[in-house]
Amino acid sequence: MHWRIEPELVRPLIPEGLEIDTFDGSAWIAIVPFTMWDIRAFPPYVPAMPGLNAMHELNVRTYVHFNGTPGVWFFSLDCNNAAAVFGARKFYYLPYYNAELDLDQVNATINYSNQRTDEPAAQFQATWNIGSPLPTAEPGSLEFFLTERYCLFSHHKGDLYRSQIHHQSWPLQTATIKQHSSTMIRVLGLPEPTETPLLHYAEEIAVDIWMLEKQ
Repeated sequence: MHWRIEPELVRPLIPEGLEIDTFDGSAWIAIVPFTMWDIRAFPPYVPAMPGLNAMHELNVRTYVHFNGTPGVWFFSLDCNNAAAVFGARKFYYLPYYNAELDLDQVNATINYSNQRTDEPAAQFQATWNIGSPLPTAEPGSLEFFLTERYCLFSHHKGDLYRSQIHHQSWPLQTATIKQHSSTMIRVLGLPEPTETPLLHYAEEIAVDIWMLEKQ
């Protein structure tokens, strides 16, 4: 779920050294609910660890670049696995929060809810319908700008870090929002969007993430 936002609004929330990435003069803010499974912290031939290999997450993010390298900046990441929250905070310096998340799918309709159990409190609930497949996003398109990001940035004790990400092009589909309520953006001190978001859906994609490197 993406909305346009004025770059000046998010600038105070982004560390120095990172530039806000814009498309057609606008920064973008997103709420991205998803599910991860078959998570492995070791080479692919090592079995996934029970209790740590699947979880729901919801992130709030924007887009930045560092010395010309585009990436993602996460404002928050809610997760229903306490061990994963601890690990991501410790090893990736990411703003993870414990939360109760639930996903229910009936045919092409998905109901997704999030209730953060850490402070600051925040909640999200949405229902959407999955639509038709879209062509592969081409460089220069808005879809490419929003989805084809191959690194994330984090910040810790005054230092900037980057983690490389690898995946194939997102197999995007259209989606139609039926209803949603949220305080995920308001809790950042930003106005919660009221207009209909730009929606994309993806059924599945494999992702590799590397350890952090100090910049």
